[in-house]
Amino acid sequence: MADINIESELTGNVWKIVAKEGDNVAEGDTLLILESMKMEIPLMSSDDGVIKQIKVKEGDILNEGDVAVILTA
Repeated sequence: MADINIESELTGNVWKIVAKEGDNVAEGDTLLILESMKMEIPLMSSDDGVIKQIKVKEGDILNEGDVAVILTA
């Protein structure tokens, strides 16, 4: 089992966290929604796995490359 970091692809505010720790997710599932420049942009899982840790909370600011979620695949 390997840990996979899911990183933000842009700078934005964490508007809503959709998934929770312990959830099983598939590639392409929405994990959280970022708000950037008045647009809602989903942050999706890059792999199948179990969410090990959500490193952000609603209202946090993520920068490009920041790790938001850690999956165990």
